[in-house]
Amino acid sequence: MRSVDEHLDAVLAQIEPVATVTLPVRRALGLVTTTDVHSQADLPRFDNSSMDGYAVRRADLEGASGESPVVLPVTGDVAAGDQARHVLEPGQVWRIMTGAPMPEGADAVVKVEDTDGHPREPQLRVHPDEGANIRRAGEDVRTGDLVLPAGSRIGAGEIAALLSAGIHEVEVIGPVRVAILSTGDELVRPGDPVGPGQIIDSNGPMLEALVREAGAYVVHVGHLPDEESATTRTIHRMLDHADVIITTGGVSKGEFDIVKKVLTGQGSMEFVEVAMQPGKPQGFGVLGRRDVPVFTLPGNPVSTLVSFEVFVRPALQRRGGRREGGRVARGLATTGWRSSPDRQAYTRVRLDRDATGEYAVSPAGGAGSHLVAPLAMADALAVSAPEATEVTAGSEVELLLLRPRAEIDARLDAEAERDAVTVEAAGRPGSR
Repeated sequence: MRSVDEHLDAVLAQIEPVATVTLPVRRALGLVTTTDVHSQADLPRFDNSSMDGYAVRRADLEGASGESPVVLPVTGDVAAGDQARHVLEPGQVWRIMTGAPMPEGADAVVKVEDTDGHPREPQLRVHPDEGANIRRAGEDVRTGDLVLPAGSRIGAGEIAALLSAGIHEVEVIGPVRVAILSTGDELVRPGDPVGPGQIIDSNGPMLEALVREAGAYVVHVGHLPDEESATTRTIHRMLDHADVIITTGGVSKGEFDIVKKVLTGQGSMEFVEVAMQPGKPQGFGVLGRRDVPVFTLPGNPVSTLVSFEVFVRPALQRRGGRREGGRVARGLATTGWRSSPDRQAYTRVRLDRDATGEYAVSPAGGAGSHLVAPLAMADALAVSAPEATEVTAGSEVELLLLRPRAEIDARLDAEAERDAVTVEAAGRPGSR
């Protein structure tokens, strides 16, 4: 039997980033740059005011103060976006708005707070420093400066920086397109009537959500019947349209485990038993002329979820050239539970806070891999080493977070605030 780390290493050894593409910057959100990106312009592009106020010549304000203001006439107004050429003559000022281009001859801006704000003959109450309240052209970025190094993930801030720097297209590792196929004649689509012996396909929609959360793109969510030719046709068709294929079910040792029958001997496919609970039967390989990674996961919903988090999510990150952190945490068990011997166990747990502010960990629902309801309660998977036979109350446990840490912490903070309000209300006179 293969260990979890051995299987993960075997998977990642066959994963390569998808092909490079050039996209408009606005369509590159979440993707990763493949080359250094350099500015095509100075930023700011021109000298401009950082304040609402008055563009001045410093020499005209010698000795100005709150007690001895200098009064100068306003030549006119300069607004943001003004494209006209303006010249500041000695003994005059221009009223100027934030972001407006500086008039020629001005060497400082007196902010409106240091004046009486008069629109035509303001009292100027300071002698500003050279360049006061002026944003100089190129002080942020010069043409040719590095804006984003290769390997950077493009977020909202990066989009703003790139567009401001005159960059309209960027070379990135392409979007990772994922096809999801649930197997089994017993499955019906959500919303369809459920007959005797049938169940709703929850794996497909669950995986669709997980793939999107991982930053990849779902191009197909479908169903494979327990029939070899149909399964073969569908998988081969998906090899031309997807960058990763995920199937669920049909990988154990039963007569109707069609996926295993169809894919055995294809490409680099391997079907192995991994020393983990849940999720022991795993299949993975690279297929087709485009070397598409294919994951065949067990069909029980909890096994599917655990397999995705342990094997598929890291592969999607590598396929997209991304690096992901912040999903591992630690906490203290509030109660004990049994662990499967000789397997790395993943227990669904709910997180609270203990008196020290650390995560307090308790099981979420039963241990069976067919139990779906506890999935809605679980914040994390508690990871137990293969040599452990139980987790004891008070022991430290490793956590693989199923939700963003910020979301978990926000819930716990809200619960603590509600508890504090309840305690305070209970202590008021007349509350009983």
